[in-house]
Amino acid sequence: MRHILSLAGAALVALLMAAPTQAQVAAPTVTVKDINDLPQPLPLPYDEAADADADVAKAFARAQANGKRVMLNFGGDWCPDCRVLAGIMELPEVKAFLDAHYELVKVDVGRFNKNLHIPQKYGVEKLRGVPSVMIVSADGTLINATDSSELANARKMTPQAMADWLAKYAAPAKQG
Repeated sequence: MRHILSLAGAALVALLMAAPTQAQVAAPTVTVKDINDLPQPLPLPYDEAADADADVAKAFARAQANGKRVMLNFGGDWCPDCRVLAGIMELPEVKAFLDAHYELVKVDVGRFNKNLHIPQKYGVEKLRGVPSVMIVSADGTLINATDSSELANARKMTPQAMADWLAKYAAPAKQG
C-alpha cells in the first residue's frame, strides 16, 4: 500500500511540474523606497463626476483589442491609502509598467454609496475597504478574486511591495 501511495505521489509531482504555468511579469524597480518620499501633494485620483460605467466599458473594449487586463481601482479622494497608491502609480517606472500591461479605470465609490454595482458584476458583493483593486481579464473574468483589498493598507506597504503586487496579476506583453 505504501508503495502505491509513493508512486501516486511521484506521479502527481511529475504532473504538476510538467503543467504549464503562467509566467509572472517582472515588477518594475521602484526608485522611491518609502512612501514618505513620494512627490507631494499626493494625487486626488478619483473623478467624482466621471461616468464610471462608460469608463469601464471603454477600458474593456481597449483590453479586448490589445490583450491587456483591466485594472479597476475603487476608492475615494478622502482615503489616504488611495492617495498613496495613486502616488505610487504616478511614479514614472510604475506608470510605464501599468501602461504596458493594464487598462486602468479609477472608480470613485463616494463614501461607499456610489458605483458599488461595478464590483458586483464580477462577483464581489461588498468592498472590504479602499483602495480595492480588481484585476479582470478582457473577457470579464476576475483574476484576483480573493485579495482585491490587499492594498487597502497602502500606507504601511513599501512602494516596491505595491509594484510587486501590481505585477503579480499583469498579463504578459503581447509578442509580435
